[in-house]
Amino acid sequence: MIPWLDSGEPFPPLELALREPNGLLCAGGDLSAARLIDAYQRGIFPWYASGEPILWWSPDPRMVLFPGEFRISRSLRRSLRSGHFEVRLDSDFPAVMRACAEVPRAGQDGTWITREMQQAYWKLFQLGIAHSVESWTEGRLVGGLYGLAIGRMFYGESMFSRASDASKVAAAHLARFLEEEGFGMIDCQMNTPHLASLGAREIPRAVFMARLRVLVAKAWQPGRWPTDGASQRWTWGNVATERL
Repeated sequence: MIPWLDSGEPFPPLELALREPNGLLCAGGDLSAARLIDAYQRGIFPWYASGEPILWWSPDPRMVLFPGEFRISRSLRRSLRSGHFEVRLDSDFPAVMRACAEVPRAGQDGTWITREMQQAYWKLFQLGIAHSVESWTEGRLVGGLYGLAIGRMFYGESMFSRASDASKVAAAHLARFLEEEGFGMIDCQMNTPHLASLGAREIPRAVFMARLRVLVAKAWQPGRWPTDGASQRWTWGNVATERL
């Protein structure tokens, strides 16, 4: 029996999360900013389809990426050095969310990024907690990702690409930006081959939670990231590479 959250009711202990499917913890509640911030600080995130109740998850093991372990292939290094993409931070958060919802994905029918979800995360963006990293070409948004920053912890939510390497370029800049800003971990939630190819790996939920508690407690100031914070800051000629 999946626990049901009434308004204002706290989340159940993570130990009650079902291993199958993928750490389902409870249902119900709401998508208020306070509820979402509380959830992420506890290692919980919402994920559900249109027409379903809000479902809350905490997988074990957890897929994470440590910023310093981001893996750059030879082809991605060429894309990073080519100057083909202009990378911006927080310049068009709503467009990134819409694109993540609209761009077709192999094996996926529809999207979990509903209008309700978009409105909820737009509120978090206005509070300086949600952020986007964007790849632009000739004035067009062609790739990017969005997520949340709490303390020195980043929670990745979704990415999209309309051009080869566009989302990977955004992810590479995010990892470098977070590393320089002292962020210790990127939550990738669940295991996918694409995330693994970028250097993400699974760790036990207990280890994830121990690190998360330390990182979210670090001093931080919510606010919009500088739009040009990822542009012209780094050369990519000396980054570690690995053939994928």
